[in-house]
Amino acid sequence: PAPGQHNFYRGGPLAVYNGEAKQAIAALEGRIDTQAATAVWKAALAAGWHGSPVWFHGDVASGNLLVEDGRLSAVIDFGTSGVGDPSCDLAIAWTLFEGESREAFRARIAVDDATWARGRGWTLWKALITVAGHDANQAEVGRQRRVIDEVLADHRKLG
Repeated sequence: PAPGQHNFYRGGPLAVYNGEAKQAIAALEGRIDTQAATAVWKAALAAGWHGSPVWFHGDVASGNLLVEDGRLSAVIDFGTSGVGDPSCDLAIAWTLFEGESREAFRARIAVDDATWARGRGWTLWKALITVAGHDANQAEVGRQRRVIDEVLADHRKLG
């Protein structure tokens, strides 16, 4: 299916979450670098998707990847799959990989700068709303704070 409410607009334009992202950035003033977060968010919004729709998973996360003998053996949970902009699937670059492994991931998937910027946007939005939320547990807040730091650092490094 095309992006919509049924899959949390994955594969669609990030602008759907513009209000939430801005509110979360404002709520985190003094806790994160809000100027850098705003710059990442604006860059992601400006890097619109202009390609033909392609299949995306919609929830590529460590819990949805099965590994056997140190190698990826399966991807599960296709409940948010659809066709559209694949950048929503790039969040794993900041949630699972770091440093050289992230660089290797990006080189292997060979996405353009605009897609990478939108991937940062998806990742930042989710991390921001988790950290700004009042119902998140502290362990998850800590993980998402690290994700925010990684996204901001990646933007500073790559633009």
